[in-house]
Amino acid sequence: MRLTSTAGRLLTAGAVAAALLAGGGAAVAAPAHPPAPAASAGPYALLHPLAELSARRLATADLVAAAKYGTDSPIDDPAREKQVLDAVAAQAKELGADPEATVRIFRDQIEANKLVQRGLFRRWDADPSQAPTERPDLAEVREEINRINTGLVRAVAASPDARTAPSCGGVLTAAAVRVGHQERLDALHSVALGRAVRSVCAG
Repeated sequence: MRLTSTAGRLLTAGAVAAALLAGGGAAVAAPAHPPAPAASAGPYALLHPLAELSARRLATADLVAAAKYGTDSPIDDPAREKQVLDAVAAQAKELGADPEATVRIFRDQIEANKLVQRGLFRRWDADPSQAPTERPDLAEVREEINRINTGLVRAVAASPDARTAPSCGGVLTAAAVRVGHQERLDALHSVALGRAVRSVCAG
């Protein structure tokens, strides 16, 4: 499998969600989430982790797509989505965060992930030479997604004031642009990142 450059940069050493690369024989894995910043931090410091973790979560979409491509596994998986949303709502309650806001943000994360999967499916259908030749273990990929989800819930819990401030949209856009530049996101992942953080500033 030939991962996109986006996934190759974002899925670095540190976890178990691995996929073999055709020709290179290397394994790629997603990093553990960074700790959420202190609530006393400034708006950018509070919102940047949301953009960064969203990009890392999107990188796992490459692995999910590779695991599903050419199989009967659909991109849309309502049962899995409900499991994720129930889990993050429970985590939000434990952290004293707003479960409804957390679920709203994660609905966008899920839709963004599926956007990447669909884009990759179209790319691989159009050019089979780019299609994966090895299947990542979907269960292991989902374990890594769960770890990133935990980091995202913590980042959401740490940023209520920043997310409801009038400046949120501008600050979040700046954070997302910086993440996109640093990681050199391709067009597909850049569009998906915008989709992933759509509800962050909704309160």
